[in-house]
Amino acid sequence: MSDTTITTGAPSAATGAIVLGENQYGKAEVRLVKVDRDQPRHRITDLSVTSQLRGDFAAAHTDGDNSHVVATDTQKNTIFALAKDGIGSPEEFALRLAEHFTSSFDWVDGGRWEVKEYTWEHIPTSLANNAADGEHNHAFVKAGTETRTAVVQRDGADVFVVAGLEDLSVLKSTGSEFHGFPRDRYTTLQETDDRVLATSVTARWRYTTTDLDFNAAYDDVRHLLLETFADVHSLALQQTLYQMGRRVLEAHPEIAEIKFSMPNLHHFLVDFAPFGLENPGEVFYAADRPYGKIEAEVKRSDGAAEPRAWATVTGFC
Repeated sequence: MSDTTITTGAPSAATGAIVLGENQYGKAEVRLVKVDRDQPRHRITDLSVTSQLRGDFAAAHTDGDNSHVVATDTQKNTIFALAKDGIGSPEEFALRLAEHFTSSFDWVDGGRWEVKEYTWEHIPTSLANNAADGEHNHAFVKAGTETRTAVVQRDGADVFVVAGLEDLSVLKSTGSEFHGFPRDRYTTLQETDDRVLATSVTARWRYTTTDLDFNAAYDDVRHLLLETFADVHSLALQQTLYQMGRRVLEAHPEIAEIKFSMPNLHHFLVDFAPFGLENPGEVFYAADRPYGKIEAEVKRSDGAAEPRAWATVTGFC
């Protein structure tokens, strides 16, 4: 094989001035646990909060002038201080942080505030001490696999709220098929009319208003996602994903679009033939990688896009 030479012309002289581009900074992943103990039955709110500010910070980058730099430690302390007055929903708390920083410092005109909430449930108990309705009043167990998420971004007077969840693990032991796909000499996958369908749902959705009960909206979206996953007789994970998004948008006019990232977590039937045994769809090998990765956005055909809301949301979702 002969060597290949790539010839390029001389680089053109760069004449434009070097300037600072878009930037933001802040304190990431502030771990905050708020215990509401004003009633005998306590409530835990467990959060990871990230605060990032945007505005007139050019001098800090170009000249080392920190006169406009609100210290990241100050941002951390502010998160703790505002939590003392109550958190409410993750969306409401992020909106309060946005209002605080943009109203307290003239040179801060926007930013990004991300909140993740980890769920705790009261421990079930048959004992009567410190208990009510079969649950302990102040002992908790970490619940579920999913994490609730919220990202608030502010650009001047414009505020954007993207809510969501991640790592919502779901599985159907039947009611799923996959066939009719193209085949070539590299295709070994067998078609099936009965398979295990499993995924870990990451979903993000954009609200068009801040005037709503975020907790109630989140609970209903989560319910619709789970109910639709369970109900749809799936011919492909793509079909299930689309129906999940469609149900959410039909039920919630205040949601503009919803985006999903859903891995196809494969379960392969173990071959018991070498052991002289049968395996009628009972024992599977759960493969963690590689895996199919299905991602899509479900939106309204007449909806206006708002890229500023999604500008710093990592990955497809």
